[in-house]
Amino acid sequence: MKLEDELKQSKFKDEFQRVMLNIVFTSGWVEVGIMHALKKFDLSSQQYNVLRILRGSRPRALNLSDIQERMMDKMSNATRLVEKLRQKGLLTRVQCEQNRRKVEIEITEKGMELLAELDPVVEKNNKTITRHLTSEEAHQLNMLLDKLRG
Repeated sequence: MKLEDELKQSKFKDEFQRVMLNIVFTSGWVEVGIMHALKKFDLSSQQYNVLRILRGSRPRALNLSDIQERMMDKMSNATRLVEKLRQKGLLTRVQCEQNRRKVEIEITEKGMELLAELDPVVEKNNKTITRHLTSEEAHQLNMLLDKLRG
C-alpha cells in the first residue's frame, strides 16, 4: 500500500520528506510483524537480538559492552535485557575471577533450543513481510539503505 494511503496524506514537502516518513512508517510496520511472531515465545525483539548475538559468538562469552555494540537497537537497556533473559534461564552471567568488574555472558542450551524453535518462525515472518519483493529488488533495497547510512 502506498504511504499516502497509509498516512491519509496526499502531499509531502518533497521526495526526501516522503522517503524519511516512509522509512519510519515501514520500520514500525516491520517491528509489529516481528513482535507478533515473538509474542507467543514471551520475547521482545531486543531480547531475541541479544540471544542471536550470543549464539553468533558461541563458544566465546561476551561482556555487556560487546553485546551493546552489536545490538540493532542501540537505545536498548542491555543490562535489563540480559537480566530478564538470565531469569528465564536463556543465558548465564558469570563474574570474571581475574577482573571482578568484567561479567561474561553466554547463551545456555535452553536459549539455543529456543532459537532453534524460533528460526523457522522468524524465517516465515521474514518471507511474509518481504513477499512483494523479488530477490533483485531486495538486493537493490539493501544497497540503497546501506547508501543512506553512508
